[in-house]
Amino acid sequence: MQISASLINKKNVNAVVLKTDTHTHSISIPPQKNGFGSSAGGGELLFLALASCYCNDIYREAGRQGIEIESVEIEVEGELDSDNLSESNILYSASVKAKAKREVIIELINLTDKVTEIHKTLRAGVPVTLVNAEAVSTA
Repeated sequence: MQISASLINKKNVNAVVLKTDTHTHSISIPPQKNGFGSSAGGGELLFLALASCYCNDIYREAGRQGIEIESVEIEVEGELDSDNLSESNILYSASVKAKAKREVIIELINLTDKVTEIHKTLRAGVPVTLVNAEAVSTA
């Protein structure tokens, strides 16, 4: 599976395109008040990725087990470490309502925590590498 995200930003434009294999879609994230950048911070989007991935995987794992999910609520929070300028102490909570016994739902929640891709990626400390940089002068 090939996944990509692209962002094109210029005055009053913040275009976000997401792609998994051949499925492409966009999400709306307005620019900052000054017209440049993104109104959603990277940390916020990282936490959204954690919540979204976990939510989707709850439904996937429930489907494999024949569990009917009624609702999922995920909250992710953490801190920006001002010394290292990185997110730290990331915590999340999951509430799952399903047509199953409580013990079965708890097992599903714990299993999903172990298999969710974004969580596993962060826990493994996967490198992020800049592979291309282009500078275009308009001066």
